Amino acid sequence: MTIVILGGGLAGAKTAEALRAQGYDGVVVLVAGESHHPYERPPLSKGYLGGKDDRVSFKALPDDWYAKNSVELRQGTTATAVDFAAHQVVLDDGSRLDYDKLVLATGSSPRVPSIPGAESALYLRTVEDSDRLREVFAAGSRLVVVGGGWIGLEAASAARQAGVEVTVVLSAALPLQRALGVELARVFADLHVEHGVEFRFDSRVEEITATGVRLDDGTVLPADHVLVAVGATPNVELAEGLDVDNGVVVDATLRTSDPDVYAVGDVANAFNPVLGKHLRVEHWANALNQPSTVAAAILGKGASYQEQPYFFTDQYDLGMEFVGDIDGYDQVVFRGDVPGREFVAFWLKGGVVVAGINVNVWEVNDQIKSLIGTSPDVDRLADPNVDLAALTR
Repeated sequence: MTIVILGGGLAGAKTAEALRAQGYDGVVVLVAGESHHPYERPPLSKGYLGGKDDRVSFKALPDDWYAKNSVELRQGTTATAVDFAAHQVVLDDGSRLDYDKLVLATGSSPRVPSIPGAESALYLRTVEDSDRLREVFAAGSRLVVVGGGWIGLEAASAARQAGVEVTVVLSAALPLQRALGVELARVFADLHVEHGVEFRFDSRVEEITATGVRLDDGTVLPADHVLVAVGATPNVELAEGLDVDNGVVVDATLRTSDPDVYAVGDVANAFNPVLGKHLRVEHWANALNQPSTVAAAILGKGASYQEQPYFFTDQYDLGMEFVGDIDGYDQVVFRGDVPGREFVAFWLKGGVVVAGINVNVWEVNDQIKSLIGTSPDVDRLADPNVDLAALTR
C-alpha cells in the first residue's frame, strides 16, 4: 500500500510519524511545497518573531528522521490536482503519483481582503514572512495591524517589544471577542493598551497605501508597513470533487466523502462526537494530535478524534492556555487575580462548564479540561482556595 500525504507542515509530518509509530511499513510519500523541512508555525508569531527561538527549535521532526524511517520527502514540490477516480496526484512537473490512501494536510492561507492595496501588505504564514516582519521591527517602523485576532495581537506584542509604534484596526468592539467573548477580550485589550498599542475599534479599512491606511470614516493612519491578519482560508483547491464546506468535510475518523482520502489540520472540518458538531480549528493542537487518529483509521484500527479545541498564546508577560468551545455561553466565572493577570476562568452554559482558560497559572490545563461537561458549584469554582481537582469529585 502507498500512502501519499499532501502538505509539508506539522500535520503532514506528524501523520508520517504516526503511521510509522503504529507499525505501518509500506510506502509513505510526503509532498511538501516549501523548500524547508516541515516546521511548526506558532513560533512564527511568537518566539521566533520576537527573536527568542531559532529555526531548529521548531522543526516538526529532525531532518534525518525522514530518511531513517523510509519516508520519501519531496520538498519544494507542489500538487496541482488529484484524480480521485484514478487514485493519482498530479505534481507541478506534470508527473503523476499513485496512491492507495491519500491524506490532505494542505493547511490554510492568510485571507486577503478585497480592499485596494491589500495585495501589497504584509501577511504571516511562512518562516520567510516572519523574517520579513523581523526586519520591519528592527528598523523601528510604524506598523498598522489590520485584524484583532491571535496572529494580529501576537505580532503587535512582538512589535511593541521591539520598540515599534503599533496601531491595531479591527471591525469589532474588542480584540478576540469572537474567540473569547467580551469578558476575556477586555483583558487582552487592556494588556495591549498598557503596552502602548493604539486601537481603532469598530473600524474598517477602505484602502492600504504606500504610506498607511485609510479608514471608513476618512481617517488616515500613517504607517511604514501594514500587516493584514484577518483570518485564514482553508486550502481546498485539491479537494475538488469531495464534500467541501469551510474546509474539507470529514467524519470523526477524519475520512472525507471519498473512503480512500482523509484530511487533517487546518484544512479539515471535522465532526467532533463530544461536541456533536463539525469544527475547523486553525490551531497547532489539531495539527499535532489529529495525525494519530488518521493513521489509526487508515490502518483499520478504529479511531475517533474527540479532543476539545485547544490553543495557547504568549503576549508580553501574559501566557495562557484555552480549552473548550464557548459557543452559546451565558456565564463566565473567574478565580484568581484578574487585574494582575494571574487567574483561571470558566465559561458556562446552563450551569455546565463548556470551556476554560488559565492565564499565567500553569499545570492546571488538564484539570480544567476534566471540568468540561460538569456542573460544579459556582461559588466553589470561583474560590481559588478550592482545589480544582476536588471539583471533579
